[in-house]
Amino acid sequence: MLNAKLKEIVEEIHNSELRAKVGDFLENPTFSLDGKLYTGPSFEASPGGLAHHHTYQGGYVEHVWATWKIAVALCDVAEQVYGGKVDRDLVAAGVLLHDIFKPVTYTMNEKGEFASSPLADYLDHISLATAELVRRNFPAELVHIVAAHYGSYGPIRPRTIEALVVHLADNVDSQLNGQVLDAAWYLTRKATGEGLAKMNSKEAFEVVRAKANEGWNGVQTTVDKINQERKSQKT
Repeated sequence: MLNAKLKEIVEEIHNSELRAKVGDFLENPTFSLDGKLYTGPSFEASPGGLAHHHTYQGGYVEHVWATWKIAVALCDVAEQVYGGKVDRDLVAAGVLLHDIFKPVTYTMNEKGEFASSPLADYLDHISLATAELVRRNFPAELVHIVAAHYGSYGPIRPRTIEALVVHLADNVDSQLNGQVLDAAWYLTRKATGEGLAKMNSKEAFEVVRAKANEGWNGVQTTVDKINQERKSQKT
């Protein structure tokens, strides 16, 4: 069963042929190379990144969902403020597929720790997704969105409004999440002497909010609470 949040975005694609193609890809997000089939952690388990943002279990779906929410807001601005026209089907499909092969570039051990997969030694997630989208005969406009979602840091810059929307939404969410995680780690290190490891977004936002509302004592109290919750989850 496809994750409920991802399925909700799929349902925003009004073109039935494109919706079916995107849904089929999400149901079978594997990559074949040299006779070997590559898979990775499930969407629900996978992080959204290993170093900079959404670096925790479940981060992948969280990132796609947040990127979609930001993309919708950008579409509204483009149309309602600037009088532009955006193909929202392509935006929805681009959001869903822009990171679809991040999981195959990761491994997860029995402790829930993530690392790069052997496939990642040779190809990155953008190259993999671009190749697979071409192989599966997706529209060129959608292939471009996925290939261009890293902006000036990727193989090609966005050259359509839809590609620009997906790139900006992806970047905004990555920056928001990554900077909140960094801030929370700094605050916990300052308050307790060491940074609280492996924070997820909920924990990070709690820490930052505690510092704003209750000062350093609030950070310490929140760290103690998070540690207690983690212990109770293990038992």
